[in-house]
Amino acid sequence: MRVNDEPRGISSARTADPALATLAHGCELLRDGPVTDACSTLLRAAAQLRESAPAAARDALVAAASAAWAAGDRDSYRRVLDPGPCPHCGAASGRAVCAEGCPEADWRARCIGMGAVVDADFLRAAALLGPRLRRITPRAQAHELREAGSVALLLGRLPAARRLLSLALASARSAREQAAVPDILAHLAYAELREGRHHQARAHAEEGLTLARTLGQRNAVADLSAVRALVVSIAGDLSAVRAQVEDVMAVAQSHGLAQAAFLGQWALARAELGSGKMERAAARLAPLVQPGARQGHFGLWFLAVPCFVEACVLSDRAVDAAEMIDLFAVWAELGADPQAPAQLERCRALVAPAERSEDLYRAALAHHDRAPGPFEHARTHLAFGMWLRRRRRPTEARTQLRDALMAFERCGATMWAGHAGAELRAAGEVTGTAEAGVLSVLTPQQVRIARDVASGATNKEIAAELSISIRTVEYHLRNVFAQLGVRSRTGLAHLLANGDR
Repeated sequence: MRVNDEPRGISSARTADPALATLAHGCELLRDGPVTDACSTLLRAAAQLRESAPAAARDALVAAASAAWAAGDRDSYRRVLDPGPCPHCGAASGRAVCAEGCPEADWRARCIGMGAVVDADFLRAAALLGPRLRRITPRAQAHELREAGSVALLLGRLPAARRLLSLALASARSAREQAAVPDILAHLAYAELREGRHHQARAHAEEGLTLARTLGQRNAVADLSAVRALVVSIAGDLSAVRAQVEDVMAVAQSHGLAQAAFLGQWALARAELGSGKMERAAARLAPLVQPGARQGHFGLWFLAVPCFVEACVLSDRAVDAAEMIDLFAVWAELGADPQAPAQLERCRALVAPAERSEDLYRAALAHHDRAPGPFEHARTHLAFGMWLRRRRRPTEARTQLRDALMAFERCGATMWAGHAGAELRAAGEVTGTAEAGVLSVLTPQQVRIARDVASGATNKEIAAELSISIRTVEYHLRNVFAQLGVRSRTGLAHLLANGDR
């Protein structure tokens, strides 16, 4: 998420000081305008304030970095955070820290640490930014707590981020800093989403949306809508996710919000993946995660790699998946994402030879036990259970699938819970949700295929969703037609629409 929002002590009201007026205008653009314009305006304000108000100038630079982050502009982000040579101790520009006791030391450490995140040097970033987090107390002002929470997010310290942002929210409310609340809620909802707290993330995102719309903060609306779309995407309501992403893109495209656009497209791809549209999900994610000019946000693309790998494996694009697993491994080894090691082992299991897959799945589950994220944990249980069932090990498969089903239900992941329940029935367990009506004569596998056909899925899409061959789908579909007395896909759809109530 963005590093900061509005500098301290600056309101949207116009001021008699032209430099402060420029700063206020830049902050307005950051909330409701093209973020490249916001970045340029804030840099101009920083230059104007450098001599007369150095603290305000630094606030303007941090806000400009926030605009560059929102725009997905890596080069501008780096340039904004280059502190230049130190006028006190002579430290050179770039990555050189100040001498001990230098009055510029804290500012330079802040700039260099944030820049190190972009270079994926998280050890250096943690060394430089970690002390700032430790100095923050619950009595700090809202803007200080918000910034600290944003830094914790950058470093992958999700519990700390959630705690600091919750404190920032309480502080802003008590100080009646209403204009700052939507941005804090966006950061907090994103932290909760990353940590697997989907219900809380949705509640905070929707609260922020209501306020941001009232205040006319369209950029915050786009950010919050993207987070909400990611939460809704696990429920499998593809049409709802698509409508929300359209709202995100309407603002993101005109205001250059690369971060919101990336999160929105990832949400849509995840809903497509959950709905069995593997090829669409893989095609949507490919330009966002693969290296190249179209790659998604420089600080976020890696988050969508596990979804891309799964979509590729299930849609006969395993070569693309293998390449991205190698890139994701570099990210996972940096230690900035607590869920990444487990996701990496799951990705490896999906493409590995059968003799290696089981060990990789078990390694993934061991990593999950040491990290937050119940939804991702459940996805690994589901993938492992499906793998075991297809190797005719139903007793072991049922153990994994039960764990997946219960975890998905707790997360509110309705569609994924349906998948787990269907797999569990196919593994020989009665879940209490057996089919009634015209489908009662079918096996669990045949029920899934019948419903997918009735919803318009092709045999290829069904085969990818169920990890079976197209020929097997055709075999089951012939039996479905025979059992139900229909002769065509249209007849099956009509029967289910009118007779399966």
